[in-house]
Amino acid sequence: MSSPVTSLKSLNTFSIEAQASQIITATRSEHLTKAWQLAKENQQPLLLLGEGSNVLFLEDFAGIVAVNRIKGIEITQNDSEWMLHVGAGENWHQLVCHTLENNIGGLENLALIPGCVGSAPIQNIGAYGIELQSLCDYVDLLNLDTGEVLRLAAIDCLFGYRESIFKHAYREGFAIVGVGLRLPKQWQPKLTYGDLTRLDPATVTPRQIFDSVCAMRRSKLPDPAKTGNAGSFYKNPLVESASVDTLLKQYPSMPFYPQADGKAKLAAGWLVEQAGLKGFRLGGAAVHQQQALVLINQENATSQDVVNLARHVRNAVAEKFSIWLEPEVRFISAKGEVNAVEALS
Repeated sequence: MSSPVTSLKSLNTFSIEAQASQIITATRSEHLTKAWQLAKENQQPLLLLGEGSNVLFLEDFAGIVAVNRIKGIEITQNDSEWMLHVGAGENWHQLVCHTLENNIGGLENLALIPGCVGSAPIQNIGAYGIELQSLCDYVDLLNLDTGEVLRLAAIDCLFGYRESIFKHAYREGFAIVGVGLRLPKQWQPKLTYGDLTRLDPATVTPRQIFDSVCAMRRSKLPDPAKTGNAGSFYKNPLVESASVDTLLKQYPSMPFYPQADGKAKLAAGWLVEQAGLKGFRLGGAAVHQQQALVLINQENATSQDVVNLARHVRNAVAEKFSIWLEPEVRFISAKGEVNAVEALS
């Protein structure tokens, strides 16, 4: 369905004012293929959008925006697992709530992550010790040229930290229309981060973990409905263990998380905070006062305000720690996504 409204302000959680030539709401796969064909006929770019919770529009988009609203949650089971097939346009947090209402555990650590289900595999979303890749069974991918749906097994999605094949080989000409999840009936709590470490693994329930995660996120993350933001702006950097040892000598309380490959993940928000940037403002954009990993639209920020602030933060952290932060947020120019690191260099 095409809309006469071309403003993208309500379709990005940063609430940045930008325009598109046309906005199409897709509730079926055919709507996506038609939008693709229309864009090709008009020699325009096509941007697929969920809830706009991980994008920064750098300028007006010179093409068609297709908003994925393909819905549906199907739940089946066998003796050991729950199997879910979820439409890409479903809200992620509402899916987490839906599983808990049906007494299905496994997604509770990923509560309150903004965005749609279709965006989850692209970013390989994760929080509080769990990443999507550990739960994903398959991803249904629509070929926009042929209208055919390809089912990719999780192993073929090439998941990594905030990484997947959907950022690369399937970035153009394809759209995620459904995601399959497998959740074991033999539920095991994941209690390795934050306030979750205080819970008793012998008695804790999925609902208690859900409530704790929601409380933690709400205490430090701004509500996009009130303050424009795109959640975590930067990825947590992965560094060599030798670098961690060097930093710990100077900052013994520095949080770090050893990884299986011998590297360690550092907390990007801690690095930004140590650089003295909590609450720092440039133009209408600011570093959030409670969580330095989040950049906010404090007062009618322009995209350039956010870019200037993001560049300043990145340079300040590099100067202090010799670590270059990489944006997690996708940067969208007039013709489509551009390399965020290059945009800040």
